[in-house]
Amino acid sequence: MEDKQIIDLYWRRAETAISETAKKYGRYCHSIAFNILHSHEDSEECVNDTFFNAWRTMPPQRPSKFAAFLGTITRHLSLNRWEQYSAEKRGCGQVPLVLEELNDCIPASENVEQVVDDLALTELLNRFLGTLSTDSRKIFMRRYWYMNTIKEIAKGYSMSESKVKMSLFRSRNELKQLLEKEGFDL
Repeated sequence: MEDKQIIDLYWRRAETAISETAKKYGRYCHSIAFNILHSHEDSEECVNDTFFNAWRTMPPQRPSKFAAFLGTITRHLSLNRWEQYSAEKRGCGQVPLVLEELNDCIPASENVEQVVDDLALTELLNRFLGTLSTDSRKIFMRRYWYMNTIKEIAKGYSMSESKVKMSLFRSRNELKQLLEKEGFDL
């Protein structure tokens, strides 16, 4: 089923909207949640909460990019859940590594998640991503949006882990320079 048809189901308040969303985007949302939480049970809960939040926000909202809309909800829910867990103990997985990698090139704030949601920074990040080569942009997004491991990225693009690390290192440096140039306090 096409995204427009699924969104129309939400607008008509048809219960099949959630099952159609789960069929088409369940694995995608689970992948995002799992890369953050490293728990199938917690990931499933976040995916279910994603579908519930989609149900609550449509109408009045009509997303133009349904996959991105669902991915954003899943990511926020998963990061919130991870934050709750890490308050009790510093868990394992990619989230601490990814946030640590970004610490040097993301402006100072109470936490990185709040800064990323800031509209001005989001616009700057989008502009920055537009300057990267296609491969660098894909690697950057896989690491810092989807929170894939270096090994997963290298395997997915048939390249060495050192090449992925170097690409990420260069991209972070470029981002840091752009942020400093634009006047963001790091």
